[in-house]
Amino acid sequence: MSEEKVPVYIKKELYEKIKSFIESQGGFSSVEEFIEFVVNEVLSEEPGEYTMSKEEEEKVKERLRALGYL
Repeated sequence: MSEEKVPVYIKKELYEKIKSFIESQGGFSSVEEFIEFVVNEVLSEEPGEYTMSKEEEEKVKERLRALGYL
């Protein structure tokens, strides 16, 4: 896979949330590294690999709302 990079634009507010998350939680050296990891995780999942129950889905949505992502 090529290491060539292209720009991707996100809202500044989301960028700042990711940056704060990284600073408080660690594990990533940059916002770019975090976003690449998340996108790779989502794209590497097999279709139908895991199906959440409605209850699990609601819990995830609640958590994402609490974090400001929804």
